[in-house]
Amino acid sequence: MEYMLRLWTCVENPAFASPLMGRLRYARTPMAIIDLLAFLPGMVRVADLRMVRILRLFRLLRALKAVRYIAALVMIREVIRERRDELVMTLVFMLFMLVMISAVMYEVEHDAQPTAFSSIPATMWWGIASLTTMGYGDIYPITSVGKLLAGVFALLGIGVFAIPTGILASGFSDKLASLRVSRLTSSERCPTCGK
Repeated sequence: MEYMLRLWTCVENPAFASPLMGRLRYARTPMAIIDLLAFLPGMVRVADLRMVRILRLFRLLRALKAVRYIAALVMIREVIRERRDELVMTLVFMLFMLVMISAVMYEVEHDAQPTAFSSIPATMWWGIASLTTMGYGDIYPITSVGKLLAGVFALLGIGVFAIPTGILASGFSDKLASLRVSRLTSSERCPTCGK
């Protein structure tokens, strides 16, 4: 019923103003297709069509429509988009750090534990667990130099993961400041003519 009401009222939007072609154009929009796929499998009651039941998962995609109504999520998206370059550079730095840490630890621990530290890519699992300070305990250094380096790498991991947090916090601070300024300047303007 909701889908039919959306199709009926879409002509109120100037982009879909034409009674027939506007409704057809609206029906081809991605969100309208997701809405259609969300309820259509429930309408089909034919034998055992398990594949059609999978289409019911499209109901979950309808939750994406709520994002545009939540100002905080919109702000998060904008901050991530604005700080994309810094975040990508931080990610590249993290990957570089992971490769370097894994290579060093492989050289230090391979002779003592050839099965646990069998290669640099295998050692990356230990590097991820150490840099994120998770420390699962399935792979750990046993040499004194390895233990010392593991402690240093864990401390570096805390700093490395704090960088994106600072970038995002700075972005939110800038965005909130610009919103305050725009609210002040918009209250001084005439809403009709803009003067």
